[in-house]
Amino acid sequence: MRIETERLLITDFTPEMAEVVSRGSKNENMRRFLPDEVFETPEIAAEVIQTLMGCYGGTQGPFVHPMLAQGQYAGYVQLVPMEDGEWEIGYCTVPEMTGRGYATEAVQAFLPAIMAQVGITRVMGICLMENRASIRVLDKCGFRRVFEGDGLYQGEMRPIVKMVYGQ
Repeated sequence: MRIETERLLITDFTPEMAEVVSRGSKNENMRRFLPDEVFETPEIAAEVIQTLMGCYGGTQGPFVHPMLAQGQYAGYVQLVPMEDGEWEIGYCTVPEMTGRGYATEAVQAFLPAIMAQVGITRVMGICLMENRASIRVLDKCGFRRVFEGDGLYQGEMRPIVKMVYGQ
């Protein structure tokens, strides 16, 4: 995959990205909102990257792609299959790149391309209610709220917001 926006390149992971992926995953927000995507060592990140690279070109997913800003790793954007047959958007910006609109820019560019690749017309966005930044990204990208309340998140019942994009 190669999507260029005004400020970002959304591309495929390469094994050489393991160090920056590991470093970028070990922060307070990742531990709080996405603990299953924290990679304590570059070796663990390398194993995950190898698995993700094996999904490229298929139809099953997950489809996880790094965002590069001025050639530097800025985070990732992803489309992940859910157990109920739906697909969920995900994104994360590394701490030193937050607050610049990169997540919004990436999601807006990624959605049409990945939805066409997978052949779907609907994508879910699920966030913890306390994750106001992620909710703002989904709002800006045209998602609409369909649920607010307690729901399963990372294996626990937590206050969540579910949003949907498309039909």
